[in-house]
Amino acid sequence: MRRKHSLQIPLLITIFLAITLLLLLLLPSNADKASATVDEFYQLEQQANYSAAWELFHQEMQERFSKDNYIIDRTDLVVNQFGTDTFTYSLSKPEKVENWKMTADSKPLTAYKIIATLTLVGKYGHFDYVQYIYVTKVDKEWKILWDYKNLMASRLTSFVTLLVR
Repeated sequence: MRRKHSLQIPLLITIFLAITLLLLLLLPSNADKASATVDEFYQLEQQANYSAAWELFHQEMQERFSKDNYIIDRTDLVVNQFGTDTFTYSLSKPEKVENWKMTADSKPLTAYKIIATLTLVGKYGHFDYVQYIYVTKVDKEWKILWDYKNLMASRLTSFVTLLVR
């Protein structure tokens, strides 16, 4: 009787470890969830559902522009600026970034950086539009941010260039 119990314990441990390993392999990682959020965002934008895409933004992004302004701006960008009404896209593998900040004054976040390349072909030709996307978890939802840290430096460089001319 004693020998039978001693064989059951290793068997139970093996079964437990196998189930745990299987669950770990099947459950999506945080990087997978971040990538799925960006994929959902661009699928919504492909459908011109800019309102729903805006909902995937982090609160800091939503504070930068209203939903109405975002809808107008994105429609203008795709249709008027690029001269097309649709696009395809590809996403890089997510890269975890610790202490990332949307602006120099923002609170540091742990985020996943994903590079999105949008391919647009329209009346003005073929464009590959590259955008750096950052995704972070807020409560139980994954939210999208864009990088604005270098925005002021870029504007300052443009301003200085104008002054020099």
